[in-house]
Amino acid sequence: MRAVLQRVTSASVHVDGALVGAIGPGLLIYVGVAEGDGASEADWLAKRIAELRLFPESTSEGARSMERSLIDSGGAALVISQFTLLADTKKGRRPSFFAAAAPDLAAPLVDAVVAGLRAQGIEVATGRFGAHMQVESVNDGPVTITLDNAAR
Repeated sequence: MRAVLQRVTSASVHVDGALVGAIGPGLLIYVGVAEGDGASEADWLAKRIAELRLFPESTSEGARSMERSLIDSGGAALVISQFTLLADTKKGRRPSFFAAAAPDLAAPLVDAVVAGLRAQGIEVATGRFGAHMQVESVNDGPVTITLDNAAR
């Protein structure tokens, strides 16, 4: 599995002009499922996202450092499925998506990441799997982190 995390002050997703998910401060999370991924990868990703220290903690001097996790900060998560994170662009001009899992395998694993975040007490909003979505966000920092279970 591969994920891109963006720290945001707000984010929302629309499908066919209708709002389907929105959050305030927290993380906008794009999740791509690779062929061969399973429940253990989804569990690892949810735990890693929840515990990664990406949120500032102000000190008495006003300095800010990334000392708090999504759990610690009380932030929310907006999870968007995105198979294009698995694009192979090494050859030619057209990306290849052969590394991405088939939708019938990917959808339950994206749901498992969502369930894993919720199990840790995180408020989670989602997009709609397989739909054409319009995602809006206000990046905070900006802070953008890529997670890949192949690199663990």
